[in-house]
Amino acid sequence: MSEQKKQWGAIIVMIALFSMIAFVTNLCTPMATIIKNQGEISNVLAQIGNYGNFVAYLIMGIPAGMLIAKFGYKKTALIGLVVGIVGILIQWYSGQLDAQANLGLVFGVYLVGAFISGLCMCILNCVVNPMLNLLGGGGNKGNQLIQIGGVFNSTAAVACYILMGALIADATKAKISDATPALMIALAIFAIAFIVILFTKIEEPEQATVEVSLIKGAMSYRHFALGTLGIFLYMGIEVGVPNFVSLYLISDCGITAGTAGMIVAVYWAMMLVGRFVGANIGSAVSSRTMITTVSTITIILVIFGMYAPDTQVNFPGVDWGKLEVIWAPIPMGIFSFLLVGLCTSVMWGAIFNMAVEGLGKYTAIASGIFMTMVFGCAVMMAIQASVADTFGYINSFWVVVFCAAYLLFYALIGSKVSTKK
Repeated sequence: MSEQKKQWGAIIVMIALFSMIAFVTNLCTPMATIIKNQGEISNVLAQIGNYGNFVAYLIMGIPAGMLIAKFGYKKTALIGLVVGIVGILIQWYSGQLDAQANLGLVFGVYLVGAFISGLCMCILNCVVNPMLNLLGGGGNKGNQLIQIGGVFNSTAAVACYILMGALIADATKAKISDATPALMIALAIFAIAFIVILFTKIEEPEQATVEVSLIKGAMSYRHFALGTLGIFLYMGIEVGVPNFVSLYLISDCGITAGTAGMIVAVYWAMMLVGRFVGANIGSAVSSRTMITTVSTITIILVIFGMYAPDTQVNFPGVDWGKLEVIWAPIPMGIFSFLLVGLCTSVMWGAIFNMAVEGLGKYTAIASGIFMTMVFGCAVMMAIQASVADTFGYINSFWVVVFCAAYLLFYALIGSKVSTKK
């Protein structure tokens, strides 16, 4: 009985961390809206928060895996939370500086804060994903538990967008300091999580000795190597769709930031719905089938959204100044983009589940390698932003189509479990 209680305690803690990761990470997209309105700033530069946050994964992915191997999951999580508190405080400080007097300094300080927060997110992701997979027993059961964690992850993301939409209100006048309440909430979550984890008993699985050969060993599995590229490109879908939908609505459609926040929150609500479904069918439907299905649907939805008739449909938003519900016309194709959230909902867990299948002692270091490839979000955001600057927001979604096409290939061919060469 005590063993069971320990296991459920660990599961609850890991799911709570999963939620926190979503809240802090998703601050970057609405912050891009704020940054874009600080002056004549391109879409590429507006993504500065995403660059800082996700490039951190490139730096911290492997070291995070090594921290787990040396200190275990609990101590590594505590280290990550301390790093996160520092990152949030630096982001908050950037909002206290005068952007008109020295915009470069504000951007520089904010970028440092986003980068340090990204280090924290990387560390926590390295803890959460393998722990949920292991606590679920691996295979379909492990995937199911990751999907359950994803339900709470999506809930936190929805809350983040609605809150930031309320705080930003008028995007043309918004400053980084307007995000202070959201940053303070994140800070409080970090502090509470630190205390809870400190006093929670977590049964640690045995870890392999930290050796460089472990990296080579993990990468020698073809299905894992191809899976790391899959997660690299997947980030371009998950973050790219809501990010550029928001920018398109505000910049090209004249939608207020508050209403845009409500609209983009629907994307994350779709992820929430999808993860509920994924959590219920995860033990019966293979990860390969999931990715094959959702990547195909993603391609269809995005292409339809790009070429849908220019019909306007009323969508509800909130006038936060008057606390009134308002209705704003948006292009019909936007709803097709929002439905992609149903597809991305199960992608992360399913890709991870397929990629680490059969890795054995290499699983911990493989998780670190996997997290390293999350920096693909920074790369894909830069690519899509560049396309948006040159060809417009709608045409930039061809980048998303390309990413989904690779995931379809991975599900059908690349994910077949290989033996070490």
